Amino acid sequence: MALIALAADKGSPGVTTAAVALAAVWPRRVLLAEADPAGGDLVYRSAAAHGGPLNPNTGMLSIAATARRGLVPDQLWDHVQPLSGGLEVLVGLGIAEQAAGLAGLWPTLGHAFNSLADSPHAAADVIADCGRISGDTPAVEMLPHAALVLLVSRTEPEAIARVRDRAAALAGKLHGGSRGAASLGTPMIGVVLIADTGTAGKLASQVNDMLVHAQTGARVVGTIADDPAGADQLAGRKRGRLDKSLLIRSARKVAADLYQQYGAAWAASAQADQAPQAHHAPHAPGQMQGHAGAGA
Repeated sequence: MALIALAADKGSPGVTTAAVALAAVWPRRVLLAEADPAGGDLVYRSAAAHGGPLNPNTGMLSIAATARRGLVPDQLWDHVQPLSGGLEVLVGLGIAEQAAGLAGLWPTLGHAFNSLADSPHAAADVIADCGRISGDTPAVEMLPHAALVLLVSRTEPEAIARVRDRAAALAGKLHGGSRGAASLGTPMIGVVLIADTGTAGKLASQVNDMLVHAQTGARVVGTIADDPAGADQLAGRKRGRLDKSLLIRSARKVAADLYQQYGAAWAASAQADQAPQAHHAPHAPGQMQGHAGAGA
């Protein structure tokens, strides 16, 4: 059980869509945290479990006052709202100016997100949508507490070049320097490509070779389908069988592969009696149906 942070270098590659999709199919209980200092999107695009809008004041904004007095991981649940269908969300800031209220608290949040995995009362993994990051983005202060940092990228040449450079910069910041092909640091840095399903496999192999050759310390961990219709269903803008969409089918594979590749490392730091649950209790079907109808 772990903190998995998703981020991007530049542009709009679909970090929020990827984060929601992965959370919807995650094989454990999961908390989706909108940790983008520029502000969150879910309050505008998703309905709450009661059918009305999400409360923008309950989430990252309300947790700031609590965190200044010290933050016990279980206190996170006091600021969480369920989406229609059940996915539990820590709603993001409304506007970037509100990030001033979290100044100095990002490491505290990162530690709480990571430690929630070991809660004896309500343990959960945390998938954090960190938005776009750069050297001075405060959310970067959470990343040392993550088990895995996933950089989301599209496949245009300029996007691939940026994710390569961002991965190398993160390796320098988090690991103390770039890493060789056989030397991966902690937190691990992965790349998720948003790609057409027909070319995804070939592109993933090519990009992975480039990351290894550049000694970035990052690896391609999977691809999520470039599926606008599925993204609209996930955001509640369109009805349909979301569980049959290319978006969700590809996200399910990425989630399963992540546990296959890294689950043992996460389980080693979790409580022994929680480890056998890693591949059980998927909660996606009900939640995905809820997302598909949310706000529609």
